[in-house]
Amino acid sequence: MRILALLNRDGGTLKTTNLDWLSELIRDEFAVHGHEVTVEICGGKEIVQAIEKAAGRNDLDVLLVGGGDGTVSAAAAALFKGETALAILPAGTMNLFARTLQIPLGLEEAVKAMAGGTITDVDVATVNGKPFIHQFAAGLHARMVRFRERIAYGSRLGKMWATTRAIALAFRKLPKVELLIKVDGRTERLLCSAIAVSNNVYGLGHLPFADNPKGGELGIYICTERDLSRVAKLTLDIFTGNWRRNPSLVVKTAKRVELAHRGKPRSNRAVRDGELELLDDLSEVELHPLALRVLVPAEATYLDQAVADAAQEEEQAPAAPVQ
Repeated sequence: MRILALLNRDGGTLKTTNLDWLSELIRDEFAVHGHEVTVEICGGKEIVQAIEKAAGRNDLDVLLVGGGDGTVSAAAAALFKGETALAILPAGTMNLFARTLQIPLGLEEAVKAMAGGTITDVDVATVNGKPFIHQFAAGLHARMVRFRERIAYGSRLGKMWATTRAIALAFRKLPKVELLIKVDGRTERLLCSAIAVSNNVYGLGHLPFADNPKGGELGIYICTERDLSRVAKLTLDIFTGNWRRNPSLVVKTAKRVELAHRGKPRSNRAVRDGELELLDDLSEVELHPLALRVLVPAEATYLDQAVADAAQEEEQAPAAPVQ
């Protein structure tokens, strides 16, 4: 395979990583498996432009990106519905999409897994045509991110501390988001403190990320609770993967959902893959099955499930008529 590796020197843990060592590791490991790889190092301000330029090339099989969650999301959006596969070196704070793809979180382990990996197709969601690989949210999550953006931090641990402080500040007053939500043709009026839509349903017993990137369904999570202690308990349950048992959370699944926002202001009232943006009057969220090619570890368990599902479909298909 022909591979371009783009490393964001300002992204996540790469800020403190020896990039000469990492570049050499990438070249050596991929060469062992017979791949052609070029490594380029970019600053944070140039990485998105470099990703978009690479996505427009027709001589690449894989674009490998190393950086934080924002870098990964930008690469997925650029490669959405394209022929070039995305590979991830997880260097962010949470690395939620990398966790979904079952990529090792250590950089050396991730490079080795990618070098011997395989290409497969996974789902991507969009909101008003803009792709996201993890989550689109409004309400409490957006308020927390707004507070976090005001707190200076210079490292992964600093970002975790800033996030903790931001959560505490956001809980001083719960937001009120008035929405009309349409799921599978049924419309409902909501006044909620938080709402989120995920690219495939979150798994249980861990941080909020999907276990199956080929699941084919959006996860919809709605909290209308106004009691601070109950919302705090729900937040804890979401981070620990116990959200299914929490009575303060309404969970739905769908392939398409519409959210009509009834209030103001709208600026920075939504979060798409961790980045603040405008909450439109109408947000149309849709799942696009198998719309992103990715390079993943060959031992990823969802690959076995996909093979099993294909075999079952073949067994259940009607036999061809005898001539």
